[in-house]
Parts: sequence; C-alpha cells; structure tokens
Amino acid sequence: MKHVLLAVSGPSGVGKGTMVKTIIQRRSDVVESVSCTTRPPREGEVHGKHYFFLSHEEFERRIQEDDFLEYDKHFGNYYGTPKSFVRNTLKTKSVIMEIDVVGALNAKKSFPECKLVMVVPPSVDELKRRLSGRGSETEEQIQGRLARMEYELSHKDQYDYIIVNDDLEKAIADLCKIIDGE
Repeated sequence: MKHVLLAVSGPSGVGKGTMVKTIIQRRSDVVESVSCTTRPPREGEVHGKHYFFLSHEEFERRIQEDDFLEYDKHFGNYYGTPKSFVRNTLKTKSVIMEIDVVGALNAKKSFPECKLVMVVPPSVDELKRRLSGRGSETEEQIQGRLARMEYELSHKDQYDYIIVNDDLEKAIADLCKIIDGE
C-alpha cells in the first residue's frame, strides 16, 4: 500500500483541527506530522510527540542540510516540518500536516508528492458564527481571522482538493476518501 503526505490548510475556525484529530483517532494507518521548534516546551508538552524541541544552532544546521519540507520563523523561534520524520513515517503510514497556506505551498515545492487539501467554510457568515461561538477571541481578533481568510482562500486554486466543511462527519469522510484514493 502506498502512503500519502497531506497538507491540510484552511481558515481559523473552519474545523480542520477537529477533522485531523478525528482521523488520527480513528485510523491506525495515519499519523499527524510532528514539527520541530526552537521555542521551549510548554507544561505537558513531550519531545517527539507535540514537537521536536531543538536549539537554534541545531535547527539552523538542519536548514543547511535541507532537512525541512518547510520552515518559518515567528516571534524569534523557528518552526518546521522535518523531511526525515516524514520520509521515515511514510514507509508505514500516511502523514497529515495541519499547516498554513505558506507552509503548505513550500512543502509542495520541496516534496512534490505532497497533496494539498484546503478546508473551507460553507459561508463567511457561518465561519464568523463558529469563531464567535468559541468564545475565545475578541471581536477584533475575529475580524483579523476573517481578513486572514481572504488571503488563505485566494490560494485555493493551488490546492489539489477543496473540502467544504458544512457537515463535520461528511468532511471527515471526504478527507478519508482522499487518503484512500491517493
């Protein structure tokens, strides 16, 4: 059986995290990618499970060795998807990366077999309702996330698949069909 690398992107609040976590729980043949970071671990985070925690020097050495499908620097810390982890895992399982648009497009450049999946809301109003319903963001933060959505959706024609998450179980089934079809 051939295994696939999927990069799943979409606006905040669209349900991509729930979809990925559900598939990981239900399927033993799929794992979520573990990224590397130079930020210190938060309480409860485990090296190799939540992230691979690296020093800045180690991360930069691995950049020079071309060991990242994609990487970026945010707030002084690096974050990236290690090629070595992905390649080793693909020998036995499919791998899903929940990743932003920039990271997904960069991953596709360095690993052309990567399939890009964009999860989109049924409407802007529905996404706003979901974001407001979480109760974790201010109105200003919600407006920022909606503005970011426009940027993300402007790249959807560069994706291999688009899933409209208007029904969570159907969206999960659609993502499983992509994994099985690839």
